[in-house]
Amino acid sequence: MQPELKSNKLKFVVVDDQELALYATVNVLKQHYPEVDIFPAANSHEALLLVANNNPDLAVVDLCIPENKQDSSQTNTGIKLLKQLMQKYPTLNIVVQSAYPRSLIRLKPVISLHQGGFTVADKSLAMSEMLTKVDWALKGVFNTPAVIRSGLEVKPEWLEMLQLASNKELTDKAIADQMNVAEGTVRHYWKRIQDALGVYPDAGKNLRIHTINLAKEKGLID
Repeated sequence: MQPELKSNKLKFVVVDDQELALYATVNVLKQHYPEVDIFPAANSHEALLLVANNNPDLAVVDLCIPENKQDSSQTNTGIKLLKQLMQKYPTLNIVVQSAYPRSLIRLKPVISLHQGGFTVADKSLAMSEMLTKVDWALKGVFNTPAVIRSGLEVKPEWLEMLQLASNKELTDKAIADQMNVAEGTVRHYWKRIQDALGVYPDAGKNLRIHTINLAKEKGLID
């Protein structure tokens, strides 16, 4: 008997309690990512089961959702779901859909530690923005609302990493060795400092060079 081959197809879980909105999001994602398996959920309970059973690459989560089918939709339920997902699946890429992202301030400490991509799509805008944020999240980008970034502390280890990348032109592995941390930790530092500085994917730009130059302009590094 031949062993079962593991599929390399991407898998998305999409969570939204509004049937039309859920259908629209799933339909747009299927058109843009025709090879992806998409699992829709209408409440937090369904979402947790789908994530546990399918190990998805990405979760697209509406903030205002019910916990179970018979419950009313509440932002606090979406916040609770996000916290559970980030704590249990630290590398899961997440896109939050909401017209009122201010409530994410409640999750600021948890978001800051998340290792996967994390972006926020304004639900009141065109689907094209959501697709951009999905693409960014899959690339591991951090893109949090201004309310999350305001007053954000630029940590010393982020600046040490930038100095090593700028002055010594070291690779992530070499930086990790010199700082005595894991290479994945260095990549996390890049995502956090880029979000703090508002540096996001832009065609034609080298993000790391742009990050270093912006940090120099702001006097963060020499």
